[in-house]
Amino acid sequence: MIRPATDADFPAIDRLIRTTSQEASPLPEADYPQNFLANTQPADVLVAVDGKQVLGFVKVGPATPLATNAHVLLISGLAVDPAHQGTGLGRRLALAAIDEASARGARRLRLHVLGGNGRARALYSSLGFVVEGVLREEFLLGEDYVDDVLMALPLA
Repeated sequence: MIRPATDADFPAIDRLIRTTSQEASPLPEADYPQNFLANTQPADVLVAVDGKQVLGFVKVGPATPLATNAHVLLISGLAVDPAHQGTGLGRRLALAAIDEASARGARRLRLHVLGGNGRARALYSSLGFVVEGVLREEFLLGEDYVDDVLMALPLA
């Protein structure tokens, strides 16, 4: 089941971020703040749960604080517990994010994805997201420079 998050879900979400961050994030685990979700409102997070266990989440919120940009929402995090990857849960979370953005009246939904994250890029492409820009060698992960790929989906 996918539902809006509550404050009680945040410790599990934080653990999930730390578990999956190496493959999907430019920040190594040690660089995450003590509580990565400290400035996040529960209304901006949807969780996939099995009973009370959080299996995945997607964070959807304003792209910027500007009123002139209020029509654009941003997926700023999507993660699935490694034991549940490959089950379609990531797709269901991404679709829930699209539905949420549409319900909020957004005209565009955008995201950033690391260039080397082929699974995520393929997922987003299959849902209609298109590449709108690439910041070449934006991050240095270990010894490799990695692109930051901007993708977006028109909703209206």
